Amino acid sequence: MADERGRRGRRDRPGGGGVDRGAGRRPGPVPPAGTGEVVVGGPPVPEGDLDGLRVLHADLDAFYASVEVLKDPSLAGRPLLVGGVGPRGVVTSASYEARAFGCRNAMPMARARAMCPQAVAVPPDFAAYRRCSSRVMRVFRDLTPLVEPLSLDEAFLDVAGARRLFGDAVRIARLLRARVAAEIGLPLTVGVAGNKFLAKLASTRGKPDGLLVVPPSRALDFLHPLPAEALWGAGRATIERLARYGLRTVGEVAATPRATLERVLGTAAGGQLSELAWGRDPRRVVPFEAAKSVGSEETFASDIDDPDALAREVLRCSVRVGRRLREAGLAGRTVTLKLRFADFTTITRSRTLAGPTDTDAEIHEVAGDLLARVRPGRMPVRLVGVTVSGLSGDGEPVQLQLGRDRPGWRAAVRAADAVRARFGEHAVDLASLAADAPAEAFREARDAPRVRRERPPAEPGEEGQWAR
Repeated sequence: MADERGRRGRRDRPGGGGVDRGAGRRPGPVPPAGTGEVVVGGPPVPEGDLDGLRVLHADLDAFYASVEVLKDPSLAGRPLLVGGVGPRGVVTSASYEARAFGCRNAMPMARARAMCPQAVAVPPDFAAYRRCSSRVMRVFRDLTPLVEPLSLDEAFLDVAGARRLFGDAVRIARLLRARVAAEIGLPLTVGVAGNKFLAKLASTRGKPDGLLVVPPSRALDFLHPLPAEALWGAGRATIERLARYGLRTVGEVAATPRATLERVLGTAAGGQLSELAWGRDPRRVVPFEAAKSVGSEETFASDIDDPDALAREVLRCSVRVGRRLREAGLAGRTVTLKLRFADFTTITRSRTLAGPTDTDAEIHEVAGDLLARVRPGRMPVRLVGVTVSGLSGDGEPVQLQLGRDRPGWRAAVRAADAVRARFGEHAVDLASLAADAPAEAFREARDAPRVRRERPPAEPGEEGQWAR
């Protein structure tokens, strides 16, 4: 699902998003969506093309929704929406059953539920998605060390060096899909091509649960009938400008002299589109890109003007950020508070610490002080966010700090992480986050019937699997 993105910073992705599967397609070489394994131009792959197939783009289908089905198999086959369930909620993932009714990612949840009243709507469980993503990426790295994650649910793989062990790129793609399905239970679409741009386009066209191979000798047969939106970097303004010159397909862009494209779009953009239109993309698969920041945001169902309630939400975001940092083995020095007011005015305030931290209390101490200095209350707030940047690995040296220390907090938050991993996200929390009446919330939790949760067998070295 190319639409579900992890909470870390991500780079631009080739191939574009909203490609019309029908526009500009000639019958024959370009396959329809979801047809299983397809070779452009028909099988088999020409013998001379096998060495040129070296890049895979692997993309999990409707990732968040698929993980929710893993957690609750009764949801299988039903229209499923994952996202904010309040009146201002947004869809972050829609199952293919829900997409049949027109539901899409980034659509307001209220609109999606109106289009598909029978859909089940569930809030996102990012801890489960991160755990599942880690298992999938581990399968990828079993086959090649050259894995470039783009988000939780997709990655590029360079398999040129793995062909002696596992066979050609098509065989490796089959093995990848089979292992992810058997070991994790998720559908995976894979595009196989000679470069990243074509591999990404292939996975987009091969969805859902497909394998689409673009042999280098047939790449232009696949590429040129596609609409110009398929070109990476071609946004709405670019497409409108190309359309004014009668350029609506990739083939028409390719037939246009490079100098003309540079004059119409600018030197950089015109040159890039000219290269991509001929299927040329020299970028290599980069095995790792460190996250630039880790954050958490909350959009409220109704605007908040109560300073105490707002402070509680800042604490909630700080706890989430601390947990995500620890899960990723990261710590950061700069804490940023983000506020969006009822009139959509957005402000940010930041402070840099003497040394990196991954502890909830330290993050909240800074975020809470930044909030107090803003003095909210004059205008209601619709969104709050906390972000930590300036990241480093948690094993790096830590600056010695004099004065107050919190060794107990470090142990406490890690113990809470272990409890949540074992018993679920809501197994333990801060008392100040237990609604407006912590004592009543505690009694409700204490008196609630206990449900036995069975754990699936954990893989070696793996902790915190969800109950099935």
